[in-house]
Amino acid sequence: MRPRPLEQVMQLAVSLAIIAGVTICFRRLIEVNQTTVSLTFLLAILAVSALWGMGVALVMSGAAALAFNYYFLEPIGSLTIADPQNWVALFAFLITAVLGSQLSSRARKEAEEADRRRREIERLYTFSQKLLGEGNVIQLLNAVPNHIVETFEAGAAALFLPEKQKFYRSGHGALQLDEERLRDAFSRDEPSVDAQGGFCFAPVRLGVRPIGSFGISGLPPSRRTLEALGTLVGIAIERARNVELLGRAEADRQGERLKSALLDSITHDFRTPLTAIKASITTLLSNGTAGPAQQKELLSVINEECDRLNHLVEEAAEMARLEAGEVELKLAPVAVREIVDATLAHCRNTLGPREVRVQIPDELPRVRADRDRAREVLGHLVDNANHYSPLDQPILITAEAVGNSVVTSVADRGSGIEELEQGIIFDKFYRGKDQRYLVQGTGMGLPIAKALVEAHGGTISVTSQIGHGSVFSFSLPIDRSQGERI
Repeated sequence: MRPRPLEQVMQLAVSLAIIAGVTICFRRLIEVNQTTVSLTFLLAILAVSALWGMGVALVMSGAAALAFNYYFLEPIGSLTIADPQNWVALFAFLITAVLGSQLSSRARKEAEEADRRRREIERLYTFSQKLLGEGNVIQLLNAVPNHIVETFEAGAAALFLPEKQKFYRSGHGALQLDEERLRDAFSRDEPSVDAQGGFCFAPVRLGVRPIGSFGISGLPPSRRTLEALGTLVGIAIERARNVELLGRAEADRQGERLKSALLDSITHDFRTPLTAIKASITTLLSNGTAGPAQQKELLSVINEECDRLNHLVEEAAEMARLEAGEVELKLAPVAVREIVDATLAHCRNTLGPREVRVQIPDELPRVRADRDRAREVLGHLVDNANHYSPLDQPILITAEAVGNSVVTSVADRGSGIEELEQGIIFDKFYRGKDQRYLVQGTGMGLPIAKALVEAHGGTISVTSQIGHGSVFSFSLPIDRSQGERI
């Protein structure tokens, strides 16, 4: 920035005062030779040149040459020079002072330019980081002018996208960034800077192709910074579009996978009880000689398969309610032992002769939970362990206090779950790839358990080792309202 006239006058006055001070010091206070005087003048000139530039240093050099001639070269007190060698010394001093001032001023300007470029690069880096934080194209387009104003300390900023024919603005006086000039910057594909008005316009490029334009009011950045800014905005827009496309593709892929899983579930789980019911009814209708015992057996099969169908439908309906957030929890202090006992009583028929071992410390804190829902979570995990482990192997239920929660675990000695499957085992309708045709079920038990645990504010996880079994664990928050223990 060029100094104001008053600042220039002050700089000249100070530089001349320095010359006067050096002259008085060496004439009246300290007696030195001509070489010391000339070197002192040169050092002062170089310092002023580095600080205030070439113009002030030239005036100072002229004043120093006159003072050196008048006060230190024979004849002293006159601007004439008696000894020819003093002419050489005076001109050498003057040339050295001018060249030194020029070099010092150039070094100062280069240092200022390097510092300015460094600041612009830092701002571009900060700007690029902000662009990466935007989630989608709409948010990005609305945020770009805002980020430009904040990062580059501009008065206002505007962005124009021709494919949408929309303008995005931010900052005080954003309407001063004329729409026609924004369109012109896009069509010309070239930056333009109005230094007098404090405006600059540049295209937004993706590679060599312009896809829009932007404008900034205030102190305009350099042309290179404008071009880099346009490129960053173009890359950010294209990246956001690609992320959205990738998200849609992933959503479509997950949708197809869900449809396939649902079809698989319907085919192998809903069709099996329907087949049994159809076969039993056909037998009853076609065999008029069936005795009471056979009829009762067939009716029992129909009843059981209807119950099974009803259970499958109930699971699907409950999963839908959980996802919609329509399930209310009746939270209260409850002992983990009560949850375990209620679960084992409910699963007694399905467990049959299988051994279940329970290891729960006597001093375990109560948890704040919905007793029935917590029992349902543990029931799904016990049912899962029962289905996917050999009948002669026990199921182990343990519980321990960890931080502000109680973690309950169900361990089995089944075949284990591969590491790749552990990340998707809680997805709806997913069933182990090696077990889906061997074990009946819908693949909704674990997703329901996960949804219920998260509704309590807890977490659920699985650790497994192939050939050694799996451990499913879920946490429930400790009840802080009472100090009771079990």
